[in-house]
Amino acid sequence: MHTYTFSVPEDKEGSRNGVTQPEKKNLQPFQMMKSKRVSALSVFRNHKQDQNEDPGEEPTAVKRSISDVGPSLMAINKKKNSNFLKAFKTGTLRNHNVSDSKKSRQSILADSIMDSPCLTAVKPVAVETPENSQVTTPSKKKKKKKSPSGNSKMSVAEMKKSFEKKIKQQQQNVRRVPQAIGQSIITTVPYIHDSRAEATKLFTQLIHPVTVEKFFTQMWERKPLVVRRHISDYYNGWFSTEELDSILRKENIQFGKNIDVTTYCDGKRETHNPTGQAHAAVVWDYFQNGCSVRLLNPQTYSENVWKKLSILQEYFGCFVGANVYLTPANSQGFAPHYDDIEAFVIQLEGKKNWTLYPYRNDSEMLARTSSGNLNVADLDKPLINVQLHAGDLLYFPRGMIHQATTVEDTHSLHITVSCCQKNTWGDFLEKMLPTAIKLAMDDDVEFRKSLPLNYLNFMGVANSESHTKERQDFMQHIDKLMRRLISHAPVDATCDQMGKKFMHESLPPYISDGEKQYTIHEQGERWNGKSQSVVSRVELGPDTRIKLLRAGIIRLVIEGDEVRIYYNLENNRLYQDVESNYLEIPHRYALAVEFLLQTYPDFTTVENLPLTQLTEQIELVQAMYEKGILLTEIPLEPLDEDSSMDEGE
Repeated sequence: MHTYTFSVPEDKEGSRNGVTQPEKKNLQPFQMMKSKRVSALSVFRNHKQDQNEDPGEEPTAVKRSISDVGPSLMAINKKKNSNFLKAFKTGTLRNHNVSDSKKSRQSILADSIMDSPCLTAVKPVAVETPENSQVTTPSKKKKKKKSPSGNSKMSVAEMKKSFEKKIKQQQQNVRRVPQAIGQSIITTVPYIHDSRAEATKLFTQLIHPVTVEKFFTQMWERKPLVVRRHISDYYNGWFSTEELDSILRKENIQFGKNIDVTTYCDGKRETHNPTGQAHAAVVWDYFQNGCSVRLLNPQTYSENVWKKLSILQEYFGCFVGANVYLTPANSQGFAPHYDDIEAFVIQLEGKKNWTLYPYRNDSEMLARTSSGNLNVADLDKPLINVQLHAGDLLYFPRGMIHQATTVEDTHSLHITVSCCQKNTWGDFLEKMLPTAIKLAMDDDVEFRKSLPLNYLNFMGVANSESHTKERQDFMQHIDKLMRRLISHAPVDATCDQMGKKFMHESLPPYISDGEKQYTIHEQGERWNGKSQSVVSRVELGPDTRIKLLRAGIIRLVIEGDEVRIYYNLENNRLYQDVESNYLEIPHRYALAVEFLLQTYPDFTTVENLPLTQLTEQIELVQAMYEKGILLTEIPLEPLDEDSSMDEGE
């Protein structure tokens, strides 16, 4: 096995451009719109109906709740060609469980690849740091860039145009060091235009200068990757020791549940957790005495980590988690072991020596479960020894044995980002095959025929070495049935079940203050202290332009006779700490939800949804909006005059 190492030489001048369980709630399907919402529709009664509406059908008000599922497939608008409709016809899983400086260095060449026999030589990479996207005051030694109008400062529009040009060049395989991790391209609106593009950009920055294509074709699930940058602040904004101290002082962190203090010395791993709350002074005392500190699920307490992981989970399509490790100088906290996750080790502070070992056998490759503590004496010769500095990255696949130690002169802080735990083809088939067999037995008489009367006489372990005709016929028939089983496999329905699982596991999206102005979080009714009344009533109309808040926040699933929209906005930041959340909708509404999924990231008007009744369009949008699933293109205007009054007394 070979390891890829990318190394960017240090700036000779030493500058660093800032590449700068609560109570379970009852889940009730949403009810009919509030009376005031229904009455507000009266102004639209004469509105032109959808062109696909049957001319002979008179518009009627909504007479039942959205949880009242239509009695048959005929309720769906058959004039629309829909993949969702095909999935409904082909069967479904019957599983009802409801269980985030100096001017930019130009044309820097990567230095020599680490001189090790286990490494594959990689051509030096030309790396260039783009200009910082933020508006900063130039140094006196720098010449101010003039805008086309002759002004010494660039306008926001000019900066946006210049920066987007750089991004375009980067996409054309011009290798450039990207902007600081987590920064967004300058936009004219305060909400994310396309969460999928944001996720791709963040992952691209994470592994730069390795391209995404090269990573997934040559390294992903295959071999380790080391990226050396000599840019200590490259990952600024992820996490810091100061933030850890703040969390210990502000949050109720419990030993054994949220944090561990450990040592590994003379081949023995020990956990020194006391009971109760992990007060900062106690944790730092353990640290001063040589203990490593592991903060579990930092996304629960760190807004920065939450934001980045909730974005990355849209890229991987599965839960993305993290742990933070703080290790004092000249020590080690954990024994050699392997994990059941794809690991991205991001070095944030100090230095750490990592040793990776080859797989001992095929069963450890892409392991499904983590190992216990291993003995170095039982391991093969190391595959790689590498020292990570702040700004460096180490990736290794599931099942790869590893251990890490700090150097004598400094502590180490790193965060391990993890993904793809139990998200394999095997997990997919494990969920699909039981349902496929049930469907096959229901639909195909071949699966209901009896076994041969005397099959126990020639099958089984005792007969496994025999080659009788009866045994050969039996095996051939099994092969025939397995081939027939494929036609009954509910592939799409299984994907939906995996998506439902993702909705349950995933982090809720990070919603900025700017985005909240376009969602239920800040729009709508509020209390006015001066008038002592509720003001700022808003309504969604046929011409209101809407879209999903994020591409990956919902999953449309058919379960039995019900159609549900599973969503993750009401998850909290503790892993699987709440039940699955969903809206139950009539079958005919499914096409409109599918339309919203397919048109993202573009906005669409309420009246453009493929439903024949305006009341139905409003009802579906209102329900999704009130759950925070949708945002509007512009803030909704209050309908009452009192909303402009001063709220203070």
